[in-house]
Amino acid sequence: MFSKKDKTVQTNPGRISEFSYIDNNDIYMDVACQSVRPQPVIDAISDYYKTYNACGGRVKYKWGRKVDSEVEATRELVINYLGLSQKDYTCSFTLNTTYGLNLILNQLPLGIYEQVITSEIEHNSVFLPTIELAKRFNVKRKVLARDDDGNLIYTKQDLIKSVIVVNTTSNIDGRLLPNIKQLVKDTHSVGGIIIIDAAQTMAHYHDLLIGCQADAICFSAHKMYAASLGVVVIKNNLLISLDKKFVGGGMVAGVKEDSYTFLPDEMSAWLEPGLQSYGEIISLKAAIEWLNSVKPHGLRRADYIEKLSNQLYEGLTKIAGLTILNKKPSSVISFYSKNIDAHRLAIFLSASGIMVRSGYFCAHYYLLEKLKMPPLVRFSIGLHTTENDIIKALEIIKRNTRG
Repeated sequence: MFSKKDKTVQTNPGRISEFSYIDNNDIYMDVACQSVRPQPVIDAISDYYKTYNACGGRVKYKWGRKVDSEVEATRELVINYLGLSQKDYTCSFTLNTTYGLNLILNQLPLGIYEQVITSEIEHNSVFLPTIELAKRFNVKRKVLARDDDGNLIYTKQDLIKSVIVVNTTSNIDGRLLPNIKQLVKDTHSVGGIIIIDAAQTMAHYHDLLIGCQADAICFSAHKMYAASLGVVVIKNNLLISLDKKFVGGGMVAGVKEDSYTFLPDEMSAWLEPGLQSYGEIISLKAAIEWLNSVKPHGLRRADYIEKLSNQLYEGLTKIAGLTILNKKPSSVISFYSKNIDAHRLAIFLSASGIMVRSGYFCAHYYLLEKLKMPPLVRFSIGLHTTENDIIKALEIIKRNTRG
């Protein structure tokens, strides 16, 4: 592990030491897909595979006991990171955000909720499952607008006995959901529940969710500097109410010929059938510990991301011929050029070592159907990004978008 003294040492110009293994000619700007991993996370998962590579929850030998200890510590750390109560919430692990959302939505009981609500700027991981949920419930589905700041536009009447599924940070333009806590309060006051897609929030904007009493928060560890993993933080009363149909080993205390009983004191297991990704879970613990302590070049991580976001946004606004979707800077910025197709631009950027996303970013309804946009280029930056990375990217874009 790195000492606090090591955390701002530059072994590559501009890049903090935890990412010193990244070549300066490799400029990775697709963090909204998955972040690169800092050395402490790489060390943690490597240590698991090299020194105590065992199953959890099933064995009594010392490797397994250490796995159990690390996994439980990760659950506690995740809930604490969100400022929630260990008494009220359970943390379970799965494949990714999409899987976690589906795991909850497909097990919600019938006959309680009267409508399904989402917003227009959702990723397909929210948009598609809410379509299917409305079909299963045989209820109306509403797609509500978000304002330029990202607030959901609604009245309390809109929310009555609803299942609401929305993101707290857009993967298109980084819009946050500033009215999330009021939305939760209003939803609960009229008999509804709210499930959050926090995939783009947890790494750089998680302050927005601290103390948020949503019924469930789903996110992907691989978007917050850990290995590939999904996480579900769910209220115990909602978990108990689920009509649990996705079942298997590791969940039960006893099995008879035609029945079984769940583990009574391990509610997290109720969403974790089968063997889990123990190394990945352990890497999440290392990632959160690192996020809680890292100060890139002496700055709070949020301030460092804001600084780079401003630099990128201002630079893009000065390049002629670009249409930028963002109304303000964010770690996620999308745009298109009137002079060159987005996919071709992404290829030209790649030839210069700059890795970005092009297309519709799994947000087809909003970008293609509603806004009728051409394919876009998306930049998404992280704590490994440097000012020199952004300067070079802006130069290449300017060079390749001249009319």
